[in-house]
Amino acid sequence: MTELEGRHVLVAGAGVTGRAVVSTLLAAGAKVTVTDGAADRLTPLAGTGAELVAGLTEPPADVSLVVTSPGWRPTAPLLAAASAGGIEVIGEVELAWRLSGANRPAWLVVTGTNGKTTTVTMLESILRAAGLDAVACGNVGLPVVEAMRREVLAVELSSFQLHWSPSVRPDAGVLLNIAEDHLDWHGSLAAYAQAKAQVLTGPIAVGGVDDPYVARLLAESPAPRKIGITLGEPAPGQLGVRGDWLVDRAFAPDEPLAETAVVRPAGPPGLTDALAAAALARAHGVPASAVAQGLRDFQPGAHRAVTVAESGGVTWINDSKATNPHAAAASLRAHERVVWLAGGLLKGASVEELVAEAADRLAGVVLFGADREVIAAALARHAPDVPVRHVVAGDDGAMTTVVGVASAMARPGDVVLLAPAAASMDMFTDYGHRGRAFAEAVHAHLGLTP
Repeated sequence: MTELEGRHVLVAGAGVTGRAVVSTLLAAGAKVTVTDGAADRLTPLAGTGAELVAGLTEPPADVSLVVTSPGWRPTAPLLAAASAGGIEVIGEVELAWRLSGANRPAWLVVTGTNGKTTTVTMLESILRAAGLDAVACGNVGLPVVEAMRREVLAVELSSFQLHWSPSVRPDAGVLLNIAEDHLDWHGSLAAYAQAKAQVLTGPIAVGGVDDPYVARLLAESPAPRKIGITLGEPAPGQLGVRGDWLVDRAFAPDEPLAETAVVRPAGPPGLTDALAAAALARAHGVPASAVAQGLRDFQPGAHRAVTVAESGGVTWINDSKATNPHAAAASLRAHERVVWLAGGLLKGASVEELVAEAADRLAGVVLFGADREVIAAALARHAPDVPVRHVVAGDDGAMTTVVGVASAMARPGDVVLLAPAAASMDMFTDYGHRGRAFAEAVHAHLGLTP
Protein backbone atom coordinates (compact mmCIF):
# COMPACT_ATOMS: atom_id res chain seq x y z
CA MET A 1 0.00 0.00 0.00
CA THR A 2 3.01 2.32 0.08
CA GLU A 3 3.05 2.06 -3.72
CA LEU A 4 -0.22 3.84 -4.48
CA GLU A 5 1.37 6.43 -6.74
CA GLY A 6 0.18 5.88 -10.28
CA ARG A 7 -2.17 3.00 -9.40
CA HIS A 8 -5.72 3.20 -10.62
CA VAL A 9 -8.06 2.80 -7.64
CA LEU A 10 -11.84 2.63 -7.87
CA VAL A 11 -13.82 4.06 -4.95
CA ALA A 12 -17.30 2.57 -4.60
CA GLY A 13 -19.59 4.98 -2.80
CA ALA A 14 -19.39 8.77 -2.55
CA GLY A 15 -20.71 9.40 0.94
CA VAL A 16 -18.71 10.81 3.85
CA THR A 17 -16.39 7.79 3.95
CA GLY A 18 -15.97 7.68 0.19
CA ARG A 19 -15.02 11.34 0.01
CA ALA A 20 -12.40 10.86 2.75
CA VAL A 21 -10.96 7.89 0.81
CA VAL A 22 -10.78 9.92 -2.39
CA SER A 23 -8.84 12.69 -0.65
CA THR A 24 -6.42 10.18 0.88
CA LEU A 25 -5.81 8.35 -2.40
CA LEU A 26 -5.26 11.52 -4.41
CA ALA A 27 -2.79 12.77 -1.82
CA ALA A 28 -0.91 9.47 -2.21
CA GLY A 29 -0.65 10.00 -5.98
CA ALA A 30 -3.20 7.42 -7.08
CA LYS A 31 -5.37 7.72 -10.15
CA VAL A 32 -8.91 7.66 -8.75
CA THR A 33 -12.28 6.82 -10.25
CA VAL A 34 -15.39 7.21 -8.08
CA THR A 35 -18.78 5.63 -8.65
CA ASP A 36 -22.09 5.77 -6.85
CA GLY A 37 -25.58 4.63 -7.68
CA ALA A 38 -26.85 8.18 -7.11
CA ALA A 39 -25.25 10.65 -9.49
CA ASP A 40 -25.95 13.64 -7.23
CA ARG A 41 -23.73 12.16 -4.52
CA LEU A 42 -20.77 12.56 -6.86
CA THR A 43 -21.26 16.33 -7.18
CA PRO A 44 -19.22 17.31 -4.07
CA LEU A 45 -16.20 15.57 -5.65
CA ALA A 46 -16.24 17.67 -8.81
CA GLY A 47 -12.91 19.42 -9.30
CA THR A 48 -10.94 17.10 -7.01
CA GLY A 49 -9.10 15.41 -9.86
CA ALA A 50 -10.99 12.14 -9.51
CA GLU A 51 -12.96 10.76 -12.45
CA LEU A 52 -16.65 10.57 -11.55
CA VAL A 53 -18.84 7.89 -13.13
CA ALA A 54 -22.33 7.11 -11.87
CA GLY A 55 -23.69 3.58 -11.72
CA LEU A 56 -20.68 1.46 -12.68
CA THR A 57 -21.29 -2.29 -12.63
CA GLU A 58 -17.85 -3.29 -13.95
CA PRO A 59 -14.48 -1.86 -12.85
CA PRO A 60 -12.49 0.01 -15.50
CA ALA A 61 -9.93 -2.17 -17.27
CA ASP A 62 -6.78 -0.94 -15.48
CA VAL A 63 -8.17 -0.75 -11.93
CA SER A 64 -5.99 -2.74 -9.50
CA LEU A 65 -7.81 -2.01 -6.22
CA VAL A 66 -11.38 -1.23 -5.15
CA VAL A 67 -12.10 0.64 -1.91
CA THR A 68 -15.75 0.22 -1.03
CA SER A 69 -18.05 2.07 1.33
CA PRO A 70 -18.98 -0.30 4.16
CA GLY A 71 -22.66 -0.66 3.37
CA TRP A 72 -22.04 -2.16 -0.09
CA ARG A 73 -22.65 -5.90 0.01
CA PRO A 74 -20.18 -8.37 -1.47
CA THR A 75 -22.95 -9.40 -3.86
CA ALA A 76 -23.24 -5.91 -5.36
CA PRO A 77 -22.62 -6.34 -9.12
CA LEU A 78 -19.60 -4.03 -9.18
CA LEU A 79 -17.87 -5.69 -6.22
CA ALA A 80 -18.73 -9.18 -7.41
CA ALA A 81 -17.29 -8.35 -10.84
CA ALA A 82 -14.11 -6.97 -9.27
CA SER A 83 -13.63 -10.07 -7.13
CA ALA A 84 -14.31 -12.37 -10.09
CA GLY A 85 -11.64 -10.49 -12.02
CA GLY A 86 -9.03 -10.94 -9.29
CA ILE A 87 -9.17 -7.31 -8.10
CA GLU A 88 -8.85 -6.88 -4.35
CA VAL A 89 -11.78 -5.18 -2.61
CA ILE A 90 -11.17 -3.51 0.76
CA GLY A 91 -12.81 -0.88 2.95
CA GLU A 92 -11.71 2.50 4.22
CA VAL A 93 -10.66 1.07 7.58
CA GLU A 94 -8.40 -1.48 5.89
CA LEU A 95 -6.93 1.29 3.73
CA ALA A 96 -6.12 3.34 6.84
CA TRP A 97 -4.53 0.31 8.54
CA ARG A 98 -2.28 -0.47 5.56
CA LEU A 99 -1.28 3.13 4.86
CA SER A 100 -0.20 3.81 8.45
CA GLY A 101 2.51 1.12 8.47
CA ALA A 102 5.11 1.44 11.20
CA ASN A 103 3.77 4.86 12.22
CA ARG A 104 0.40 3.41 13.17
CA PRO A 105 -1.27 4.94 16.25
CA ALA A 106 -2.68 2.67 18.94
CA TRP A 107 -5.99 1.15 17.82
CA LEU A 108 -8.51 0.46 20.58
CA VAL A 109 -11.51 -1.03 18.78
CA VAL A 110 -15.12 -1.47 19.86
CA THR A 111 -17.81 -3.58 18.21
CA GLY A 112 -20.98 -5.45 19.17
CA THR A 113 -24.63 -5.42 18.26
CA ASN A 114 -25.43 -2.68 20.77
CA GLY A 115 -23.56 -0.13 22.85
CA LYS A 116 -20.74 0.57 20.38
CA THR A 117 -21.11 4.34 20.16
CA THR A 118 -21.62 4.83 23.90
CA THR A 119 -18.57 2.68 24.63
CA VAL A 120 -16.28 4.34 22.11
CA THR A 121 -17.22 7.86 23.23
CA MET A 122 -16.76 6.84 26.87
CA LEU A 123 -13.35 5.52 25.85
CA GLU A 124 -12.48 8.79 24.12
CA SER A 125 -13.43 10.69 27.30
CA ILE A 126 -11.27 8.41 29.47
CA LEU A 127 -8.27 8.67 27.13
CA ARG A 128 -8.53 12.46 27.07
CA ALA A 129 -8.82 12.52 30.86
CA ALA A 130 -5.47 10.70 30.85
CA GLY A 131 -3.98 13.54 28.78
CA LEU A 132 -3.70 11.50 25.58
CA ASP A 133 -4.18 12.83 22.05
CA ALA A 134 -7.17 10.61 21.28
CA VAL A 135 -10.23 10.74 19.06
CA ALA A 136 -13.31 8.61 18.42
CA CYS A 137 -13.49 7.54 14.79
CA GLY A 138 -14.68 4.86 12.40
CA ASN A 139 -18.42 4.28 12.53
CA VAL A 140 -18.75 7.44 14.62
CA GLY A 141 -17.07 10.81 14.17
CA LEU A 142 -14.15 10.91 11.74
CA PRO A 143 -13.39 8.31 9.09
CA VAL A 144 -10.28 6.45 10.25
CA VAL A 145 -8.18 7.70 7.31
CA GLU A 146 -8.69 11.25 8.63
CA ALA A 147 -7.69 10.37 12.21
CA MET A 148 -4.34 8.66 11.67
CA ARG A 149 -2.17 11.49 13.02
CA ARG A 150 -3.55 11.04 16.54
CA GLU A 151 -1.71 9.17 19.29
CA VAL A 152 -4.59 6.83 20.14
CA LEU A 153 -7.71 5.94 18.17
CA ALA A 154 -10.96 4.90 19.83
CA VAL A 155 -12.40 3.08 16.83
CA GLU A 156 -16.01 2.00 16.50
CA LEU A 157 -16.39 -0.64 13.80
CA SER A 158 -19.58 -2.11 12.38
CA SER A 159 -19.82 -5.66 11.08
CA PHE A 160 -19.75 -4.21 7.54
CA GLN A 161 -16.50 -2.36 8.18
CA LEU A 162 -14.93 -5.43 9.74
CA HIS A 163 -15.95 -7.59 6.80
CA TRP A 164 -13.99 -5.30 4.48
CA SER A 165 -10.95 -5.07 6.82
CA PRO A 166 -9.21 -8.47 6.72
CA SER A 167 -5.81 -7.29 8.02
CA VAL A 168 -6.88 -5.19 11.00
CA ARG A 169 -5.51 -6.51 14.30
CA PRO A 170 -6.24 -3.93 17.01
CA ASP A 171 -3.92 -3.36 19.93
CA ALA A 172 -6.95 -4.13 22.07
CA GLY A 173 -10.47 -4.87 20.92
CA VAL A 174 -13.77 -5.45 22.68
CA LEU A 175 -16.80 -7.43 21.54
CA LEU A 176 -19.72 -6.24 23.66
CA ASN A 177 -22.56 -8.56 22.68
CA ILE A 178 -24.03 -10.53 19.78
CA ALA A 179 -27.68 -10.63 18.75
CA GLU A 180 -29.52 -10.92 15.46
CA ASP A 181 -28.84 -7.88 13.28
CA HIS A 182 -27.96 -7.22 9.65
CA LEU A 183 -28.81 -10.80 8.73
CA ASP A 184 -30.02 -9.52 5.37
CA TRP A 185 -26.44 -8.31 4.68
CA HIS A 186 -24.38 -11.16 6.17
CA GLY A 187 -26.75 -14.01 5.39
CA SER A 188 -26.59 -15.70 8.81
CA LEU A 189 -25.95 -15.01 12.48
CA ALA A 190 -22.75 -17.08 12.25
CA ALA A 191 -21.36 -14.91 9.43
CA TYR A 192 -22.33 -11.74 11.29
CA ALA A 193 -20.64 -12.98 14.47
CA GLN A 194 -17.54 -14.05 12.54
CA ALA A 195 -17.15 -10.51 11.22
CA LYS A 196 -17.56 -9.06 14.71
CA ALA A 197 -15.07 -11.51 16.23
CA GLN A 198 -12.25 -10.04 14.16
CA VAL A 199 -11.74 -7.43 16.91
CA LEU A 200 -10.59 -10.32 19.13
CA THR A 201 -7.56 -11.16 16.96
CA GLY A 202 -5.03 -8.64 18.29
CA PRO A 203 -2.74 -8.85 21.34
CA ILE A 204 -5.54 -8.14 23.86
CA ALA A 205 -9.11 -9.38 23.37
CA VAL A 206 -11.94 -8.19 25.63
CA GLY A 207 -15.40 -9.72 25.67
CA GLY A 208 -18.70 -9.26 27.45
CA VAL A 209 -18.79 -12.70 29.05
CA ASP A 210 -22.33 -12.33 30.41
CA ASP A 211 -23.31 -12.99 26.77
CA PRO A 212 -22.75 -16.74 26.19
CA TYR A 213 -22.08 -16.26 22.47
CA VAL A 214 -19.41 -13.66 23.17
CA ALA A 215 -17.92 -15.79 25.95
CA ARG A 216 -17.47 -18.62 23.45
CA LEU A 217 -15.96 -16.34 20.80
CA LEU A 218 -13.55 -14.91 23.38
CA ALA A 219 -12.49 -18.40 24.47
CA GLU A 220 -11.85 -19.31 20.82
CA SER A 221 -9.93 -16.10 20.10
CA PRO A 222 -6.26 -16.38 19.05
CA ALA A 223 -5.39 -13.36 21.22
CA PRO A 224 -2.56 -14.10 23.67
CA ARG A 225 -4.40 -12.19 26.41
CA LYS A 226 -8.15 -12.50 26.99
CA ILE A 227 -10.08 -10.24 29.36
CA GLY A 228 -13.70 -10.69 30.41
CA ILE A 229 -16.11 -7.97 31.49
CA THR A 230 -19.11 -8.85 33.64
CA LEU A 231 -21.80 -7.14 35.66
CA GLY A 232 -21.08 -9.64 38.42
CA GLU A 233 -18.18 -9.98 40.80
CA PRO A 234 -15.05 -10.15 38.61
CA ALA A 235 -12.82 -13.20 38.68
CA PRO A 236 -9.06 -12.78 38.21
CA GLY A 237 -8.50 -11.59 34.64
CA GLN A 238 -11.83 -9.74 34.51
CA LEU A 239 -13.36 -6.32 35.10
CA GLY A 240 -16.70 -6.29 36.87
CA VAL A 241 -18.95 -4.80 39.53
CA ARG A 242 -18.55 -5.17 43.28
CA GLY A 243 -21.15 -3.35 45.31
CA ASP A 244 -21.16 0.24 44.10
CA TRP A 245 -17.82 0.09 42.25
CA LEU A 246 -16.38 -0.91 38.91
CA VAL A 247 -13.40 -3.11 39.74
CA ASP A 248 -10.36 -4.17 37.71
CA ARG A 249 -8.89 -7.63 38.40
CA ALA A 250 -7.26 -7.93 34.97
CA PHE A 251 -4.72 -5.11 34.81
CA ALA A 252 -4.29 -4.91 38.60
CA PRO A 253 -4.72 -7.44 41.42
CA ASP A 254 -7.94 -5.79 42.64
CA GLU A 255 -8.33 -2.07 41.89
CA PRO A 256 -11.51 0.04 42.20
CA LEU A 257 -11.93 2.18 39.10
CA ALA A 258 -15.06 4.30 39.55
CA GLU A 259 -18.32 4.37 41.46
CA THR A 260 -21.27 2.98 39.51
CA ALA A 261 -23.23 6.13 40.36
CA VAL A 262 -21.10 8.23 37.99
CA VAL A 263 -21.93 6.07 34.95
CA ARG A 264 -24.37 7.53 32.44
CA PRO A 265 -26.58 6.16 31.02
CA ALA A 266 -27.49 4.32 34.21
CA GLY A 267 -28.52 0.69 34.29
CA PRO A 268 -26.95 -2.55 33.07
CA PRO A 269 -26.22 -1.49 29.44
CA GLY A 270 -24.43 1.66 30.60
CA LEU A 271 -22.38 -0.25 33.17
CA THR A 272 -21.37 -2.84 30.59
CA ASP A 273 -20.28 -0.10 28.20
CA ALA A 274 -18.30 1.63 30.97
CA LEU A 275 -16.51 -1.61 31.86
CA ALA A 276 -15.65 -2.18 28.20
CA ALA A 277 -14.29 1.34 27.79
CA ALA A 278 -12.32 0.98 31.01
CA ALA A 279 -10.85 -2.36 29.88
CA LEU A 280 -9.55 -0.89 26.60
CA ALA A 281 -8.17 2.15 28.37
CA ARG A 282 -6.46 0.00 30.98
CA ALA A 283 -5.02 -2.14 28.19
CA HIS A 284 -3.34 1.05 26.98
CA GLY A 285 -1.95 1.79 30.45
CA VAL A 286 -4.45 4.43 31.57
CA PRO A 287 -4.56 4.86 35.39
CA ALA A 288 -7.71 4.26 37.44
CA SER A 289 -8.00 7.96 38.25
CA ALA A 290 -8.40 8.81 34.55
CA VAL A 291 -11.04 6.10 34.13
CA ALA A 292 -13.07 7.67 36.94
CA GLN A 293 -12.59 11.21 35.61
CA GLY A 294 -13.42 10.22 32.04
CA LEU A 295 -16.67 8.53 33.11
CA ARG A 296 -17.62 11.56 35.20
CA ASP A 297 -16.97 13.85 32.23
CA PHE A 298 -18.87 11.71 29.73
CA GLN A 299 -22.20 12.90 28.34
CA PRO A 300 -24.34 10.29 26.52
CA GLY A 301 -25.17 10.98 22.90
CA ALA A 302 -28.55 12.03 21.59
CA HIS A 303 -31.33 9.50 20.92
CA ARG A 304 -30.05 7.06 23.54
CA ALA A 305 -32.66 6.72 26.30
CA VAL A 306 -33.07 10.51 26.54
CA THR A 307 -36.04 11.89 28.47
CA VAL A 308 -37.85 14.23 26.08
CA ALA A 309 -40.61 15.43 28.42
CA GLU A 310 -42.58 14.67 31.58
CA SER A 311 -46.19 15.78 31.72
CA GLY A 312 -49.29 14.58 33.55
CA GLY A 313 -47.34 11.81 35.22
CA VAL A 314 -46.23 10.39 31.85
CA THR A 315 -42.55 10.27 30.87
CA TRP A 316 -41.63 10.40 27.17
CA ILE A 317 -38.29 8.76 26.29
CA ASN A 318 -36.41 8.82 22.98
CA ASP A 319 -34.33 5.70 22.41
CA SER A 320 -34.38 5.88 18.62
CA LYS A 321 -30.88 4.36 18.67
CA ALA A 322 -32.52 1.04 19.62
CA THR A 323 -32.37 -0.11 16.01
CA ASN A 324 -32.60 -3.87 16.64
CA PRO A 325 -34.56 -6.17 18.99
CA HIS A 326 -31.62 -6.69 21.36
CA ALA A 327 -31.30 -2.95 21.99
CA ALA A 328 -35.05 -2.50 22.34
CA ALA A 329 -35.20 -5.31 24.90
CA ALA A 330 -32.58 -3.58 27.07
CA SER A 331 -34.52 -0.33 26.80
CA LEU A 332 -37.83 -1.93 27.76
CA ARG A 333 -36.31 -3.70 30.78
CA ALA A 334 -35.55 -0.33 32.37
CA HIS A 335 -39.25 0.51 32.88
CA GLU A 336 -42.16 -1.12 34.70
CA ARG A 337 -45.08 -0.03 32.51
CA VAL A 338 -44.57 1.10 28.94
CA VAL A 339 -46.45 2.38 25.93
CA TRP A 340 -44.06 1.07 23.32
CA LEU A 341 -43.50 2.79 19.96
CA ALA A 342 -41.93 0.33 17.53
CA GLY A 343 -41.40 -0.48 13.88
CA GLY A 344 -39.25 0.11 10.82
CA LEU A 345 -36.90 -2.29 9.03
CA LEU A 346 -36.11 -5.42 11.03
CA LYS A 347 -33.33 -6.52 8.63
CA GLY A 348 -34.23 -10.18 9.06
CA ALA A 349 -34.11 -10.17 12.87
CA SER A 350 -36.70 -12.00 14.98
CA VAL A 351 -38.79 -10.13 17.56
CA GLU A 352 -40.31 -13.23 19.22
CA GLU A 353 -38.01 -13.28 22.25
CA LEU A 354 -38.21 -9.51 22.68
CA VAL A 355 -42.02 -9.45 22.70
CA ALA A 356 -42.35 -12.50 24.96
CA GLU A 357 -39.99 -10.97 27.52
CA ALA A 358 -41.60 -7.53 27.45
CA ALA A 359 -45.25 -8.63 27.36
CA ASP A 360 -46.01 -8.03 31.05
CA ARG A 361 -44.58 -4.50 30.89
CA LEU A 362 -46.68 -3.29 27.97
CA ALA A 363 -49.59 -0.91 28.58
CA GLY A 364 -50.00 -0.47 24.83
CA VAL A 365 -48.10 -0.56 21.57
CA VAL A 366 -48.08 1.82 18.61
CA LEU A 367 -46.62 0.30 15.45
CA PHE A 368 -45.35 2.06 12.34
CA GLY A 369 -43.04 1.38 9.41
CA ALA A 370 -42.42 -1.37 6.91
CA ASP A 371 -42.21 -4.38 9.26
CA ARG A 372 -44.95 -3.40 11.72
CA GLU A 373 -47.03 -6.48 10.80
CA VAL A 374 -44.17 -8.77 11.87
CA ILE A 375 -44.14 -7.16 15.32
CA ALA A 376 -47.95 -7.23 15.43
CA ALA A 377 -47.96 -10.97 14.77
CA ALA A 378 -45.51 -11.55 17.63
CA LEU A 379 -47.65 -9.41 19.93
CA ALA A 380 -50.73 -11.42 18.98
CA ARG A 381 -48.91 -14.60 20.00
CA HIS A 382 -47.21 -13.42 23.18
CA ALA A 383 -49.25 -10.42 24.40
CA PRO A 384 -52.76 -10.88 23.01
CA ASP A 385 -54.42 -8.65 25.62
CA VAL A 386 -52.16 -5.62 24.99
CA PRO A 387 -53.83 -2.87 22.92
CA VAL A 388 -52.04 -2.41 19.59
CA ARG A 389 -52.54 0.49 17.18
CA HIS A 390 -51.09 0.88 13.69
CA VAL A 391 -49.99 4.13 12.05
CA VAL A 392 -49.77 3.52 8.32
CA ALA A 393 -48.50 6.86 6.99
CA GLY A 394 -45.09 6.55 5.37
CA ASP A 395 -43.26 9.82 6.04
CA ASP A 396 -41.85 11.57 9.08
CA GLY A 397 -45.14 13.43 9.58
CA ALA A 398 -46.49 10.10 10.79
CA MET A 399 -44.68 10.65 14.08
CA THR A 400 -47.24 13.30 15.00
CA THR A 401 -49.96 10.65 14.70
CA VAL A 402 -47.85 8.10 16.60
CA VAL A 403 -47.44 10.52 19.50
CA GLY A 404 -51.14 11.38 19.55
CA VAL A 405 -52.17 7.70 19.62
CA ALA A 406 -49.61 6.95 22.36
CA SER A 407 -50.83 9.85 24.46
CA ALA A 408 -54.36 8.47 24.39
CA MET A 409 -53.04 5.11 25.65
CA ALA A 410 -50.76 6.41 28.42
CA ARG A 411 -51.80 6.79 32.05
CA PRO A 412 -50.01 8.53 34.96
CA GLY A 413 -46.92 6.51 35.87
CA ASP A 414 -46.43 5.18 32.34
CA VAL A 415 -43.40 5.66 30.12
CA VAL A 416 -43.98 6.29 26.42
CA LEU A 417 -40.87 4.75 24.93
CA LEU A 418 -39.59 5.11 21.38
CA ALA A 419 -37.43 1.98 21.13
CA PRO A 420 -38.23 0.86 17.59
CA ALA A 421 -36.28 -2.43 17.47
CA ALA A 422 -35.73 -1.69 13.79
CA ALA A 423 -33.79 0.50 11.40
CA SER A 424 -35.30 3.78 10.27
CA MET A 425 -34.59 4.13 6.57
CA ASP A 426 -38.09 3.17 5.41
CA MET A 427 -39.49 6.44 6.80
CA PHE A 428 -36.55 8.53 7.96
CA THR A 429 -33.03 9.48 6.90
CA ASP A 430 -31.52 7.74 9.93
CA TYR A 431 -32.23 7.04 13.60
CA GLY A 432 -31.33 10.64 14.47
CA HIS A 433 -33.98 11.98 12.08
CA ARG A 434 -36.51 9.58 13.63
CA GLY A 435 -35.58 10.66 17.16
CA ARG A 436 -35.82 14.35 16.30
CA ALA A 437 -39.21 13.81 14.68
CA PHE A 438 -40.39 12.09 17.85
CA ALA A 439 -39.08 14.82 20.17
CA GLU A 440 -40.61 17.56 18.02
CA ALA A 441 -43.96 15.75 17.92
CA VAL A 442 -43.95 15.29 21.70
CA HIS A 443 -43.17 18.94 22.35
CA ALA A 444 -45.85 20.05 19.90
CA HIS A 445 -48.44 17.66 21.39
CA LEU A 446 -47.75 18.83 24.92
CA GLY A 447 -47.43 22.51 23.98
CA LEU A 448 -43.88 22.66 25.28
CA THR A 449 -40.94 24.73 24.09
CA PRO A 450 -38.03 22.44 23.06
